[in-house]
Amino acid sequence: MLSIFFSFMVMLEHYFTCPYCWESISMLLDNSISKQTYIEDCEVCCNPIQVSSHFLNYELIAFQANSIEQ
Repeated sequence: MLSIFFSFMVMLEHYFTCPYCWESISMLLDNSISKQTYIEDCEVCCNPIQVSSHFLNYELIAFQANSIEQ
């Protein structure tokens, strides 16, 4: 018997305000990872944003978008 396991990412589009330019932007968050922190550039001003998300049972329970002091 052959068992096949399928793994797929479930992405959540989350809207927030850029900490640099104050524009409303969105990012896709992977809710299959319970806690993650990474850096992604703002799609408007291109400045780096430290993004932290926390999911519980695939629901977003905490989100932070912080500027990176340079």
